[in-house]
Amino acid sequence: MTHPFSLQGRTALVTGATSGLGFEMARALAAAGARVLVNGRDAARAAEAAARITGLVPGSMAEGLAFDVADAAGMEAALADAPDIHILVNNAGARDRRAFLELDAAALQRLMDATVMGPALLCRRLAPAMMAGGFGRIINVTSIAGPLARQGDAGYATAKGGLEALTRALAAEFGPHGITVNAIAPGYFLTTPNAAMAADAGVADWLARRTSVGRWGRPEEVAGAAVFLASEAASYVTGHVLAVDGGYLAHF
Repeated sequence: MTHPFSLQGRTALVTGATSGLGFEMARALAAAGARVLVNGRDAARAAEAAARITGLVPGSMAEGLAFDVADAAGMEAALADAPDIHILVNNAGARDRRAFLELDAAALQRLMDATVMGPALLCRRLAPAMMAGGFGRIINVTSIAGPLARQGDAGYATAKGGLEALTRALAAEFGPHGITVNAIAPGYFLTTPNAAMAADAGVADWLARRTSVGRWGRPEEVAGAAVFLASEAASYVTGHVLAVDGGYLAHF
């Protein structure tokens, strides 16, 4: 492989890519040569994020593709005229930081629909074309909350654990067809949903002790993992969960 990390000739769909980790992964895939479909629920925000990518990465190809991953009919309509997709990054999800007994059935269903069912249906929709082409990369964005848990976040841990299990199951099922299925498990990153925690000096002090690198992660630091798992360099990697967590899972 002369350029093992090149994604030239590939098309990638990144869900939840209008900001944060999703945006950084989409930008990095575009920089590696992929045509990137930037997904978000709002068409204007998706188009704006795609324009930002083309501005940051000269010569890159990015365009918005709006749909809600929890809306199966909307997803199908949005994908009807989309090009063949070779790389799927299931980044969109939901968060509801409440104690388990405060989550009613509807709240739990919303978490599962956005975090597990949406990715599952996208995989089901896109896998046949990947199989026909003999190549596919599916990357599910799980969390360190997949193998671990904390008080007041039971719904999120349950959903991310389900997505991690789906990763292993699809790796076993799709491997013979040239499709690898892996996951990225981010740790504590400086993203908008974590803004209140990031402003808390006590959390920063705790992360300084709890992680090997001693700090919050920057959103762009997740990008290299996505490019690796999407590329030919990772052709023999499947069913794997790659923690990008500053050593959180390895450190005690």
